[in-house]
Amino acid sequence: MVKARKYVVKKKFEGVPKRDDYEIVEYELGPIQNGDILVKAEWISVDPYQRAYHDRYPIPYDQFGFQVGIVEDSKNPKFPVGTRIVTHKGWCDYSIINLNDGMKTSMDIAYKLPDLKGLSISHAIGAVGMPGATAYFGFLEICKPKAGETVVVTGAAGAVGSLVGQIAKIKGCRVIGFAGTDEKVQWLEQELGFDKAFNYKTVDARKALKEAAPNGIDCYFDNVGGELSSIIMNQMNNFGRVSVCGSISAYNEDFSQLPKAPIVQVDIVMKQLKVEGFLVPRWLNRFPEAFSEIVNWIQSGQLKVKEHVLEGFENIFDTFVAMLSGENTGKAVVKV
Repeated sequence: MVKARKYVVKKKFEGVPKRDDYEIVEYELGPIQNGDILVKAEWISVDPYQRAYHDRYPIPYDQFGFQVGIVEDSKNPKFPVGTRIVTHKGWCDYSIINLNDGMKTSMDIAYKLPDLKGLSISHAIGAVGMPGATAYFGFLEICKPKAGETVVVTGAAGAVGSLVGQIAKIKGCRVIGFAGTDEKVQWLEQELGFDKAFNYKTVDARKALKEAAPNGIDCYFDNVGGELSSIIMNQMNNFGRVSVCGSISAYNEDFSQLPKAPIVQVDIVMKQLKVEGFLVPRWLNRFPEAFSEIVNWIQSGQLKVKEHVLEGFENIFDTFVAMLSGENTGKAVVKV
């Protein structure tokens, strides 16, 4: 018998999640059956969608999320002991998985560790994991950037946004990013190669964009929503493309009273903009394509990856809340 721990959401979030919304439950896992594997978590991910998806599930529920683990016991010949695996088993230190059941929903995602070619295993829940696939497909498949175009990214210093901006540069675009601190702005410009970056908390976004993009904006990768997104879409060129990844500015709001922002429909119609939201499991069968190219870009130095690492199972919640408030630069991960 294996003693395991997991985070269970026991209360509905009201605004920012609170520690007493969760309970760490200790329990015993039974013996594995034919087709099962026992996985010990090594790295656990915290991501904005874990807040956004909260209202989809009845209370209580086990906190979902991506993790990298190692197979400690196996009755599945395809996954022998020692195999590393990426799953969506969430904030738990041990889990039993039967991969013969297949993936009935996006929450059942599980696959062998990609070929990281010597990179840190933690990248499998970051740049070479769901956030990397989100940046790769959400930007390239929806925005379809062309060399010489101007791209704007919000949440630009986060796990997804920092990759989108660098991919845009690789594709020959001019890139403008918005982030929440002067330190992040400096990182985007001096280390990641953004052409211009702004602190959205201190700048007049409308004026700054007119100066930084006098010829308008062709592509916008939206991680935040709200008034800033309306301002950006107002300055887009005819036939501009908007990829809507998230709306982190509103995740902690009461969705029975949606936050207000200037309307965008006039700009969408008059400029004939393409605006498309997406969920990355749409491209699940193509993840290996993205991972292979991202690993090559990292190894060649074209793409730089930064991680915000904390250690300890008991620190997952604190890392999650810190990420939601923008304290991380790059991908927030917990080593367990």
